Amino acid sequence: MTWWLLGGLVAGCYFFKISGVLAAGTLRLSGSGQSFLVYLTPAVLSGLIIVQTFDGGGSLTVGALTAGVITGAAATWMKAPLPAVLLVASATTAVIRLL
Repeated sequence: MTWWLLGGLVAGCYFFKISGVLAAGTLRLSGSGQSFLVYLTPAVLSGLIIVQTFDGGGSLTVGALTAGVITGAAATWMKAPLPAVLLVASATTAVIRLL
């Protein structure tokens, strides 16, 4: 990657960030557009979590990270507080990696 390309990407990111801030003051979304944005963030984050959990360089990988995510999800489902969820998930991952 060249410095020119990196500088262009930085400038583009700041351009979109500034234009979004300026447009947010004048433009309003419709009800369906607003509800779409509400559901978009969790969907994108869920997709990223799934890809990072199961992607083994082009193949499906099930290992320690998968077990950690599953136990963290189970702790969340049981309505455990966030520090407990993080502790359970990281401890499960660490123990399985030790084995």
